[in-house]
Amino acid sequence: MNYKGKKILVTGGAGFIGSHMVDILMAHGASVVVLDNLSAGKRRNIKKWLHNPNFTLIVGDLLKIKEIEKAVNRCELVFHLAANPEVRLGVEDPRIHFEQNIVATYNLLEVMRKSKEAKTIVFTSTSAVYGDATSLPTMEDYGPLMPISLYGASKLAGESLIYSYCHTFDMHAAVYRFANIVGPRSKHGVIYDFIQKLMANPRELEILGDGTQSKSFLLIDDCVEGLLFGLEHLHDRFELFNIGSEDRISVKDVAEIVINELGLRDVKLRFTGGVDGGRGWKGDIKHSFLAIDKIKSLGWKPKHNSTESVRLATRMIKAELES
Repeated sequence: MNYKGKKILVTGGAGFIGSHMVDILMAHGASVVVLDNLSAGKRRNIKKWLHNPNFTLIVGDLLKIKEIEKAVNRCELVFHLAANPEVRLGVEDPRIHFEQNIVATYNLLEVMRKSKEAKTIVFTSTSAVYGDATSLPTMEDYGPLMPISLYGASKLAGESLIYSYCHTFDMHAAVYRFANIVGPRSKHGVIYDFIQKLMANPRELEILGDGTQSKSFLLIDDCVEGLLFGLEHLHDRFELFNIGSEDRISVKDVAEIVINELGLRDVKLRFTGGVDGGRGWKGDIKHSFLAIDKIKSLGWKPKHNSTESVRLATRMIKAELES
């Protein structure tokens, strides 16, 4: 797909995945508009583009229609990456995921419906929509979908809204269910948490749960490439893709990789035991592993496995924190 000269909106474009997407689109000659309320995103993630004439930052909120209308104006393509990604927040305040992930998506779709140009949306969903899947690796057609976290439920609601808008209002969408995406600029997740804990106390590491939780980890570079690849192979009105690595590792394995990359030895691992059979918290999926056969059949596969992704992400995040 030729992005040169295209005006593209990236919601959440100052955040982790969003800022990496902005880098790629700008490098391809696109004219990029970022809409971000900067609650999680940071200006420093996009600072190299702030004075570029082909880049516009709108500090605004997806809960405010006028601000969305300003951002969507004359855009041909929308990458909807804005969301509250912290799964544990759903237990403390369910309204956060309802507003930031469901209402925000509805508001954006309504503005796109009324737009003449913005008829294609790219949406980042999550493996959490599958809940405790009984089939691993899990295919896109797995069901019934019963998310166990409010975050997963909010993302599934977003998928459903987008699907219905595509078929009712002749829009197009590429929706991606992600594994654990890791890399620089991330400010949440197990790797970032482990590094922070070890920098505070290099002798002991607290691990939520029993440590046997197993997940797939994908480096951000692979994630963005896969996302663009799927978009370029969007042949139907609505396409759904799993994006992840081709293996999984345990949380205990992640801890040992992080400890090794920080150059630490004789670190005591202290497991909290967790809830509901060793989960880290309510809503934590103990075992998650996505089948990526669909997008692989089109010609894409990740360059890194889970171990490599965790190792590289640890090095990059460590360098960021030390700079």
